[in-house]
Amino acid sequence: MSGETWTLSAFGDKPTIQAALLAQEDAIDWPADVTITGFELADDRPNDWRLDAYFNRKPTHADRRLIASLFAGEAPKFSAEKLPDADWLTESQRGLEPIVAGPFFVRTPEHAPLTGAIDFVIPASQAFGTGHHATTEGCLTMLAAMKERGTVVRNLADIGTGTGLLAFAALALWPRALATASDIDPVCTGVVEANASTNGVKLGAGRGALVMAIADGMDDPLLQARGPYDLLIANILAGPLVGLAPEFSTAVAPGGSLLLAGLLETQERDVRRAYRKAGFRLAARLVNGDWSILWLRRRTAR
Repeated sequence: MSGETWTLSAFGDKPTIQAALLAQEDAIDWPADVTITGFELADDRPNDWRLDAYFNRKPTHADRRLIASLFAGEAPKFSAEKLPDADWLTESQRGLEPIVAGPFFVRTPEHAPLTGAIDFVIPASQAFGTGHHATTEGCLTMLAAMKERGTVVRNLADIGTGTGLLAFAALALWPRALATASDIDPVCTGVVEANASTNGVKLGAGRGALVMAIADGMDDPLLQARGPYDLLIANILAGPLVGLAPEFSTAVAPGGSLLLAGLLETQERDVRRAYRKAGFRLAARLVNGDWSILWLRRRTAR
């Protein structure tokens, strides 16, 4: 953003702000000129977070209702502020430190690579998908654990890919796999293609390459034709994950792996119940902050 820039800011606890960030990622028809970011206020106040929504105009009452819609309960009060001319979204996130998750090192372009790590560069303006969110970091760690435990992946899909990071990471671990990424937001096509170019990820339909689709869940001919998958990744929200359980059961091959994230630990029981009914069993789980990351395996017999 440049020129006139305004923010709507709100304060809340960590789970509330992070849930709002996830809700924005999953929102349909989110305005392209409205971006939100969230961050911890101070190291000694780890549960105190702030959400900033950036506008290239003075926020209206409709804008306030839009941001308020991201909160499951009563929305916090917002304060509006006009900012000096600058790319405030990028500036607010430029100080993000790189993330180390298993063999992966995820950084913004301002940081140098780490020798010996699998290096990914995601611009600061896409920071919610760089690994700085606990769910993305947890998924990277779990992918590495799958590889260490001997999981073989020949065909993978990343549903709700965002920046493409998790698909890139899976391809780095299983470089001969067929790889498909999808998102409900058409803007993600350009984002994924740009990030693939930056990170040396090949685009295409063949092995060792990534193909992108725009789809709501599994509702796309390409996603359906390229399945069933040995590995399906979905870092979205608990509600959609529960609803997608029957579709994911069909999309994952018997014995195949399903990596689920975007759910709070308090929501884990409902998600696991839905997938148990859909024919999956728990292989492993980890908790990163308030968020659960689940590795499920589809049973070979119903």
